Amino acid sequence: MQWRPVFPRSWGLAVWLVGFAVLASSARAQGPAEVGQWSSVMSWPISATHTSLQPDGRVMFFGEFDEGNLPPRRWDPVTNTVTALPHPGYNIFCAGHSYLADGKLLVTGGHVTSNVGLNDASLFDPFTASWIRLPDMNAGRWYPTNTTLSNGDVLVVSGDMNGSGNVNTLPQRFLASSRTWRNMTTARLALPLYPKMFLAPSGRLFYAGPSRASRWLSTAGTGTWSSGPSSNFGTRSYGPAVYLDARVYIIGGGDPPTATTEVIDLDADAPSWSYVSSMTIRRRQHNATLLPDGTVLVTGGSSGSGFDNASTPVFHAEVYDPTANRWTRLASNTVYRGYHATAVLLPDGRVLSAGGRNRRSAEVFSPPYLFKGARPTLGSAPETVMPGTTFTVTTPDAARITKVTLIALGSVTHTFDENQRLLTLPFSRGTDSLTVTAPTFNSRAPVGYYHLFLVNDAGVPSVGRSIRILRRPTVAAGALQDEEP
Repeated sequence: MQWRPVFPRSWGLAVWLVGFAVLASSARAQGPAEVGQWSSVMSWPISATHTSLQPDGRVMFFGEFDEGNLPPRRWDPVTNTVTALPHPGYNIFCAGHSYLADGKLLVTGGHVTSNVGLNDASLFDPFTASWIRLPDMNAGRWYPTNTTLSNGDVLVVSGDMNGSGNVNTLPQRFLASSRTWRNMTTARLALPLYPKMFLAPSGRLFYAGPSRASRWLSTAGTGTWSSGPSSNFGTRSYGPAVYLDARVYIIGGGDPPTATTEVIDLDADAPSWSYVSSMTIRRRQHNATLLPDGTVLVTGGSSGSGFDNASTPVFHAEVYDPTANRWTRLASNTVYRGYHATAVLLPDGRVLSAGGRNRRSAEVFSPPYLFKGARPTLGSAPETVMPGTTFTVTTPDAARITKVTLIALGSVTHTFDENQRLLTLPFSRGTDSLTVTAPTFNSRAPVGYYHLFLVNDAGVPSVGRSIRILRRPTVAAGALQDEEP
């Protein structure tokens, strides 16, 4: 005889109601307020292999391989229109790029063929939609990294010259005031392609990966390298890294890929790498985007071994909360975004995810915070801010604001954003206003354009307001940075 539990007849409705409640709760858990929402797929004329958010909120992008000889494009997220831009006159695929103090984009290197780079360099002016040709660099660079320094100069490292492994070992400093180059002759070093470089609060540059051994670079004079701590996992090829309040996170990467994440606090007396919570799935060829609420969004990538394994795509996004040390799985997109995909934060708090090998399309992700109530209003704010000062922001929602963040314009390619950083700013509340304290020195906030966000007690961000950080005439005590006139 088969045993069956016996319930009173009156329990039938109760059991059904409980089951219905569980199903309803599960359905609610999959709503936009919990997992966010993806747009439909937009068809674009070229792949967005290199993507940069401009100061006015529009997005410039250019493509892969021979597409680097085609005109770059500019997408307007407000009107959802794509227009062509002028071309600099050479193949800009596989270049490095970061912003100068005046909002111009420095583009370094380019493509002859795989692993053979150009020595060209140009500035793109987003306000006039025009290119300015610069003096050539010392040699070709294919997959270089640009890092904007405290005073607005840019340090350019790595990039293949004439074949795989033929790395340009001579860093160069772009002197923004004279638009000339300085060879960093005492800082020669062979680095991996597109190395993850960050300006640290000390004024030095920090090399975070993909190699296990990290390094410090003083940019004073002609440069000096010194050893840094080793990470725990090992080589994290094609895994992103982000800078959030002087902490650098390296996320996934490797072959086979890992789900692990590590952090290092560059403000610590003796910085060292430590594991934090792992992603929900291992990834490689993914992108990491800083969000206004101080969390980190990861999109795309592959979970399988190999360079760009499209047979094991990862479609679901996920977000890391550093305060809770927790990853949360979010909604899935439609198109595999692996090698050559990019992702950048938009001023309205959404994230553009675009490109991929032979993928001329884009999608936009609306994070869960956009479905949790009305946005706070950011009324007036100064156009320029001097480090070490306070400034006033007007908002009728002052009583509910819990966080103020400053995020540098994104400029991403090949899993790494060479320009983005997030700074959480102290503030005090007034009547319909906030008094906000700017970062103390330019070593924390390099000169240039950022977006300012207000975040309320429901975690909902305002629309970002463009602000330009000026150059402070003094530097932090003990800083090792080189102050150029």
